[in-house]
Amino acid sequence: MKVSSQEMAEARLPLRYRDYCAHLLIPLNKCRHRTMYMPWKCEEERHSYEKCEYEDFMRRSKILAKIKQDNKEKE
Repeated sequence: MKVSSQEMAEARLPLRYRDYCAHLLIPLNKCRHRTMYMPWKCEEERHSYEKCEYEDFMRRSKILAKIKQDNKEKE
């Protein structure tokens, strides 16, 4: 985690978004608020946040697949 729980609380992030990519969501939310959620604004921030979420999902999927493989081998 690159952001402390205190920083996430100050940014008022909901609990479900306090994950590995929260350090990218905080500036994205600030940009969205500043630009009144215009979809063509904050594209770089949104892209980097979505990429982080995808990479985190892929990392967790690989870990789960390895755990399932290890359990299969034990049986």
